[in-house]
Amino acid sequence: MSECPHVAELPHPEPAPLSETCPECLVTGSHPVQLRLCLVCGHVGCCDSSPSQHASGHFKDSGHEVMRSFEPGDSWRWCFADGSIV
Repeated sequence: MSECPHVAELPHPEPAPLSETCPECLVTGSHPVQLRLCLVCGHVGCCDSSPSQHASGHFKDSGHEVMRSFEPGDSWRWCFADGSIV
């Protein structure tokens, strides 16, 4: 893993999650496969294996580049701008 330039721009400490699950999935009645946490604002969205890919949609709408897994025991982060694990 390498540090992309977007990691240095993240708020410290990490933002608190705004919800426990994907709020967009709740509204549409969809079920997330796994969850991702935006490390800029705390938005929780479903992963790209989920039907609606709300975490990717959040990046496209907000420009917030870095998220992490919001699954128990996972700690990896992903940078959408660089397309890599950071």
